[in-house]
Amino acid sequence: GTQATDIDNAEDRHKFSSMLDRLGIDQPRWKELTTLEDINQFVNEVGFPLLVRPSYVLSGAAMNVCSNTSELERFLTLATEVSKEYPVVVSEFIEGAKEIEIDAVAQNGELVVYAISEHVEFAGVHSGDATIQFPPQKIYTQTVRRIKQIAREIARELHISGPFNIQFLAKDNDIKVIECNLRASRSFPFVSKVIKINFIELATRVMLGEEVQRPEKSAFDLDYVGIKASQFSFTRLQKADPVLGVDMASTGEVGCLGTHFDDALLTAMLSVGYRIPGKNIVVSSGSTKSKVALLDACRLLVDNGYHLFATGGTQKFFEENGVKSTCVAWPDEEGEPKVTDMIAEKKVDLVINIPKNLTERELTNGYKIRRGAIDFNIPLITNARLASAFIKAFCFMKAEDIEIKHWGEYK
Repeated sequence: GTQATDIDNAEDRHKFSSMLDRLGIDQPRWKELTTLEDINQFVNEVGFPLLVRPSYVLSGAAMNVCSNTSELERFLTLATEVSKEYPVVVSEFIEGAKEIEIDAVAQNGELVVYAISEHVEFAGVHSGDATIQFPPQKIYTQTVRRIKQIAREIARELHISGPFNIQFLAKDNDIKVIECNLRASRSFPFVSKVIKINFIELATRVMLGEEVQRPEKSAFDLDYVGIKASQFSFTRLQKADPVLGVDMASTGEVGCLGTHFDDALLTAMLSVGYRIPGKNIVVSSGSTKSKVALLDACRLLVDNGYHLFATGGTQKFFEENGVKSTCVAWPDEEGEPKVTDMIAEKKVDLVINIPKNLTERELTNGYKIRRGAIDFNIPLITNARLASAFIKAFCFMKAEDIEIKHWGEYK
């Protein structure tokens, strides 16, 4: 398989980022941690938020998004403890960017087979926790072409023989590389099942030195969609905050197929324990961007007979935009009804809580709502894009409309 020196060139953040710069492949602006003075100079140039990334870690361990100086210092200390011998890199965190992945097998640096998939959520959710769609449904052809070109260049430079996964940021057709892992990722079995090509078998044969033929099949040939949804165990982790970030929290996943996106997404969400809500939905929609992202979906809910309960800022925003909702009080506010009481009394069927910022009040109130939903077994979504996709799916089709088909029937 791929040689140890090449694996080191991919896993060592400094070496990998330097290689990308040398190849002229775009990446978020970065700086290796040498002294805090250097990092502070980088902060002045780039600004917050920033991503702290240690080398040689799995599942995004000690990887964190920082939105102020005190967080940056705390997370840098944590990262250096986890990755003592290898560089810790601080890089620009690009908000509102799509995350796209390529899972591939190469032989002697040449691509043999690849699959490009797209996250439903924007970048910032670990790929092990993200909801992934394959084939990608909403990316430009030019983006796909550029991703293939970059994957070929990296495979050649690292002399890859075996499996690898590269993660990309895409915003306005501008493509940046996040990282490259010279191993099979969690999405390998998923894309293999969807496209019906066994990537691991090909990778194993390559690593054994056998010559393999490139499969003829392309993702463009597929008349169906695969969705990978993640399974979480927050109910068993007392007091854990069930919010997703750049370090992985999921304990399993489900892959589902459907004839179209809504069909596949609804099947996947129901499979990991979500339920189509009955009548009442609580919405606390976070920042202005999240409020705007959720507006059409919430309007659709009202049109379909759902009753929305919204916290102060969200309710005001809904009212200004013609979406009917009832105001509920935050946990630390006076007034009735109180959102935590409604959750405890099981008067709601779905909770949508999008974290707004990292101020103490927001964190405390948001945590009480999220933790309450988990403790009282009410479905919870903490990402605006996933919430919108799920709402549109169950408004456009009912559970009984989902086609029950064998894997072999999807051709």
